[in-house]
Amino acid sequence: MFIAAIQEVDSRCYSSLRLLFTYGAFLLAITSTSWILPGMATFISVPLKKCEEVDLVKPLSKFITSIYAVREDQTNHIRAVEELNKLRKSALGRQLDRHERSLEILLRYYDQLCAAEPKFPFSENQLCLTFTWKDAFDKGSLFSGPAKLALANLRYEKTCVLFNIGALASQIASEQNLDNDEGLKTAAKLYQLASGAFSHIKATVLSALSQEPTADITPDTTSVLSHIMLAQAQEVVFLKATADKMKSAVIAKLANQAADLYAEACRQFQSKENLPKEISSILAAKHCVMLAYAEYHQSTLAKQKQQFGEEIARLQNAISQLKTVTSRYNEYVNVKDLSDKITRALSAAKKDNDFIYHDRVPETKDLDRIGKASLVKPTAIQMPISQKFTDLFQKMVPLAVQHSLSIYNQRKAEMVNRLIGSMREASSLCSGVLASLNLPAALEDFSGDSVPPSILEKSRSIIQQGGQQSIEGLMKNLPDMLQRNKEILDEALRMLNVEESTDCELRAKFGQRWNRTPSGELYKPLRTDGMNFNSLLDNTQKSDSLLPERYAIHSPMIALLCKSEAELRAAIPSAHPAKTLQGSEVVSDLRTQLDHLDEMKKERERLESGIRSAQFDMTATFLSALAQDGTISEEALSTRQLESTYGGYSQEVQKSLQTQQELLTNVQTLHQKFSGMKQTSTESMQREEVMMKLASAYDSYMEISTSLREGTKFYADLTVVLLKFQNNCSDIVFARKTEQDDLMKEIQLTLAQEPSAPSIPPATTNQASASTPSRPTPAPRTVYSQNKPTPPPRPPPPSIPLAAKSAPPSSTSQPQASSTPAASPGTDQTSSTTSVGTPGLTSQAQGPPYQTYQGYPGFFPMPMGWSPFPYGQYNMPYLPYQSQGQVGYPAASPPQPQNQPNYP
Repeated sequence: MFIAAIQEVDSRCYSSLRLLFTYGAFLLAITSTSWILPGMATFISVPLKKCEEVDLVKPLSKFITSIYAVREDQTNHIRAVEELNKLRKSALGRQLDRHERSLEILLRYYDQLCAAEPKFPFSENQLCLTFTWKDAFDKGSLFSGPAKLALANLRYEKTCVLFNIGALASQIASEQNLDNDEGLKTAAKLYQLASGAFSHIKATVLSALSQEPTADITPDTTSVLSHIMLAQAQEVVFLKATADKMKSAVIAKLANQAADLYAEACRQFQSKENLPKEISSILAAKHCVMLAYAEYHQSTLAKQKQQFGEEIARLQNAISQLKTVTSRYNEYVNVKDLSDKITRALSAAKKDNDFIYHDRVPETKDLDRIGKASLVKPTAIQMPISQKFTDLFQKMVPLAVQHSLSIYNQRKAEMVNRLIGSMREASSLCSGVLASLNLPAALEDFSGDSVPPSILEKSRSIIQQGGQQSIEGLMKNLPDMLQRNKEILDEALRMLNVEESTDCELRAKFGQRWNRTPSGELYKPLRTDGMNFNSLLDNTQKSDSLLPERYAIHSPMIALLCKSEAELRAAIPSAHPAKTLQGSEVVSDLRTQLDHLDEMKKERERLESGIRSAQFDMTATFLSALAQDGTISEEALSTRQLESTYGGYSQEVQKSLQTQQELLTNVQTLHQKFSGMKQTSTESMQREEVMMKLASAYDSYMEISTSLREGTKFYADLTVVLLKFQNNCSDIVFARKTEQDDLMKEIQLTLAQEPSAPSIPPATTNQASASTPSRPTPAPRTVYSQNKPTPPPRPPPPSIPLAAKSAPPSSTSQPQASSTPAASPGTDQTSSTTSVGTPGLTSQAQGPPYQTYQGYPGFFPMPMGWSPFPYGQYNMPYLPYQSQGQVGYPAASPPQPQNQPNYP
């Protein structure tokens, strides 16, 4: 039929645009009525929303790789992401059959989205996935597609999937066979599911989305759809009660409740312009039919109670309702069988009442109201709604737990660093005090010319760690690593700045049309992280700058420690031996205290190792708290666990600090006694000063080396973190550019569809000027009125020379001149003589003798072909196009025929 229509159009030689418009209008007519089922039991179903394809694998896998370090966990979670992507394609990427198997796929996908939502940071500034959905009811126009909305919001995806669940449930329910009990039960269940889905969208859509949704998922539209589905569920229950031959009183109440629901749906529908208009008629018809059923079954109840007058009154009311349906909505609902049935019952009731009972027929207002019985309600949407649901991401930790774990790890790191830092600071103080006292070298130097064993041990330790070359190499690499991190951070922030400036320019250009989240608001968390990284790099740079200065102070002594024993002996000044102090009690006590300090240092190394290795997995604790309370009290749980794990270590550290203070006090007291017993000389003071510098250089070397190695590790770890930050910035900038391109296309399409006002030149006043020759100009504009003014008299025709009359047609195209026409009575005598075909000479403008109006072209006399026969009493030449009164829209100026005289 449609092909024949196209052939007929083609046979009439219509333009291709006309054919395309006809085709589009035909498709629109099909789609606007395809969701309404004909027949007596007309049930309304909702069309599915359509979406664009989205790749879930790449961004989700990238997030999993950045969060989970264990290879096995990564593999399992990425496999789950691939399964989710396949499930989306099955649920949304193809045409779904009207079968419960298709509905089950949608339900499973919705459940998986609910399960994945708390485990992935779906947002515009973190894990940015843009979901694009089209309006289910907007079919678009000839030049544009249906309205659509793209949002980087998983809750928007869930809302649209839930809409499709309700729509597909309504379609499957409308396909059920209502002649059997199983079909009635299935239809009632599916209509209640559809009503629950639309009701859930109504309650959550505004809080779930960051901007105005499309018209099909607004609270008003979904409220109408929910009431329609609930009314149809009630009607199905009524049909089942009728098929089961339940009591008339129950059936009447069920029908009356269905009529009430249809009335409410029809009332809400009146303000909705985005839904097909036929639905309003169907709802009104269903309301009347259900009222007729209610009155009919209530009349049966009245007959059973021998209230024959009420029986007749209710049957009359039923007939009145059906007459309304027949007169107004007969094309949507066929009630002929029902009307005949009630008419026969009314005839029999009247006959029996007239001949036998003679019961008074009450007025309609005097009848008791029929009761109502609601046996349906919207199905609550609670996860899981699928009976075959299996959580693909069961082993993944929810985001709330991940966030709590992150804060717990920060608290743990702070406590570990505080404990270890306090011990290292105390150890550094102890080493400084001993170096200032030249201990233990002063107790070992009794020969006066040999190198003390402690100095030799320090020398060997420095040589084993690489000496000056090692520390200078680390010191040289540190600025390069710092610069590398700064470049990564600067590039990430540069991408944000460029995209934000572009967004601001386009927002200023398009104004309200640029209806997306401003980049400045979206990038606030990223910019906060960037500021923190900048501050961290500045602080580390300041700390790094102190290391070369400290190394330069001790560099000569460090170089001396890197030499051999002979070179060390030669570099250290000699002094008189002090062998008499070797067996002194003071020396013995001093060595004992130094041994205690060595043991204390070893104990601290053990404590530091134990503190670093202490681990406790808080995942189970946080998961349990989340499942039990719905929230996580991270601070209380973390503080309790940290106290339990590190409380013992903290007490041991404090005890160690207190022991060190006591030992250093004893060492200083004994050293004073030892110094008083020694023989002081210039050589011994010089020797002691050199050994003190060597001990201090060793301590500085160890501290600088440790700081450089920790700094190198810090910058390496920070590089990984900054690369992730840069990737996050790159991903969100790419997503924003994609969104920008889509929005630009929509804006350009909208602008192209808007009608543009014609550019009308200002009207000119015709003024005769003898000195300035011009072309004939149109007459001044006149205001339209009902009484048209009388047109001016027609000017006389031009005089044609005799030679031109006798010449053949070919020669008339080059007339030499035209004589001045004689002025008719009442005409203007100021007309100048015009030479036909001579440039620069024109006749006085007369203008068209017709009115012209704003936005319409003036009158164009059609050209008259040359004829050898005279026209009237004149032999008319070729007539050119006359100049138009006003530039038409969108017409262009007509071409001027050449070599023809202008008609004045």
